[in-house]
Amino acid sequence: MENIVYDTLAYVKKLKKAGFTDEQAEVQAEEIAHVLNDRIATKTDLEKALRELEYKLKYQIITAVGGMLAGAVIIIGVLIKILH
Repeated sequence: MENIVYDTLAYVKKLKKAGFTDEQAEVQAEEIAHVLNDRIATKTDLEKALRELEYKLKYQIITAVGGMLAGAVIIIGVLIKILH
């Protein structure tokens, strides 16, 4: 997972301007950065998950169609034997 761009310094400055102490502002900014980087999916994360899902879906479709085709061939073979 790639990191999300987040300006901690600008956030700290806003908190300090709003009355937070240096320590409070820095701790809050660091924790928000951790949450953003650990919990939020980026566009790249979503694109990777979509590619994996597409691959799995294509595999399942190919397997299902192959199974149906094999079943149809068997049924046709049995019918040919029965009707001859």
